[in-house]
Amino acid sequence: MLDPKQKVAIYAEANMGLINAKTAEGFIRYGRNPIACVIDSQAVGKSMLELCKVDADIPVVATLGEAVELGAEVLVLGTTPPGGRVPPDWINVLQNAVDVGLSIVNGLHDRLNDVFGDRVKPGCWIWDIRTPVSDMPPIASAQAAGLSNTRVLMVGTDMAVGKKTSGLEIYAALRKAGHDAAFLATGQSGVAITGTGIPLDAFRVDHAAGAVERMVMENAEHDILIVEGQGSLLHSGSTATLPLMRGSCCNAMILVHRPGMDKVDTPGGASIPPLRDVIALNEMTASANGALTKAKVIGIALNTRDLSPTEADAAIAATQQETGLPVTDPVRYGGDVLANAVLGFRP
Repeated sequence: MLDPKQKVAIYAEANMGLINAKTAEGFIRYGRNPIACVIDSQAVGKSMLELCKVDADIPVVATLGEAVELGAEVLVLGTTPPGGRVPPDWINVLQNAVDVGLSIVNGLHDRLNDVFGDRVKPGCWIWDIRTPVSDMPPIASAQAAGLSNTRVLMVGTDMAVGKKTSGLEIYAALRKAGHDAAFLATGQSGVAITGTGIPLDAFRVDHAAGAVERMVMENAEHDILIVEGQGSLLHSGSTATLPLMRGSCCNAMILVHRPGMDKVDTPGGASIPPLRDVIALNEMTASANGALTKAKVIGIALNTRDLSPTEADAAIAATQQETGLPVTDPVRYGGDVLANAVLGFRP
């Protein structure tokens, strides 16, 4: 759908720099398209460095009209409201976008083609990412367990802690060093960034692991697969991690955590146990395919974006001492430490 040459505007009204704008930030960091601007009327005049610690020369504008004047051809919905539904107050903006000839990248659960499809101008489109584009996948059958490659699943202590971002940094480090690696996107922002992958939570639960398995088998020729993680085993509202483990038959995992976070970020959220216990939980669950695969956590990615450099270094050192594993913040310091952990792992 999205041509890498098309200039995009990212819609992040009232959210740029906040956790709900992780799609916007991910697209800014890793997207292939030129970015005309970010639309957020409450952040006009602020820089990307100030808003989300990304050193990018991208203006923030207040209106869709300004984005069109800057040459935007595609509107990317860059925030995920609670529940993943399109808020009613976005409808006028989206209708105007279609009417002025913009295409739309939509990672939310609501199908915009059902609402605006008959208004789309010739040559334009609406990409509803969370609509599976293939037939219903078969039930998973642990086919990936027979592969000889390294299958690294990104797992986390919570949702939105940086699993996609850490995975992309590790993947980039592996590719830069000349290794045969592939990044398998499983969420709407990962699919939007890479242009390929599956919208995992758009599949029925019975078929989710099968969708992952099929994607892994289609990429079986690569020496290393970095599988984008979703959710967390610790989060009561998440069902995504188990089909990722089952479908990928992962034999390695990278645990992603935000230092100082002691509870899952949800009302009445459960406490996050010591990382050694989280590691044991993920290893036990991922290895429950019986004798088919044994999965090990081989490194820790810390999200230290809200810490000073001194605080970040202290958190990395403390976590390394606690777990005995390689630890870094792959955004702050690059993905080499964890890429080396992947290369040193023997299935």
